[in-house]
Amino acid sequence: MAGMEYVYAALILHEGGKEITAEGILNILKAAGLENADEAIAKAVASALSNVNIDEIKNKAISMPTVAVSAEAPAAEVKEEKKEEKKEEKKEEEEAAVAGLASLFG
Repeated sequence: MAGMEYVYAALILHEGGKEITAEGILNILKAAGLENADEAIAKAVASALSNVNIDEIKNKAISMPTVAVSAEAPAAEVKEEKKEEKKEEKKEEEEAAVAGLASLFG
């Protein structure tokens, strides 16, 4: 298991007004069909979240401004980089050709 499912289970407990415990996390994971849930991880997550104000974190996350990113922007940057690389390669080839010709004439 990757680990995030333990945090999700803890958040479900929190949303339900329940105490976040290893047993509660394991029960939720088992109810979701994850029979091989690790008790040590569940205990670690419950312990780590015991002193965390989840509501405060949720409110901060909700109030954070989102940034719209165009999917085309990265593609344009990649195309520009490829053009620059091609120019550099062409220049290097031309320099090598000139050097080769120069060596013929000593």
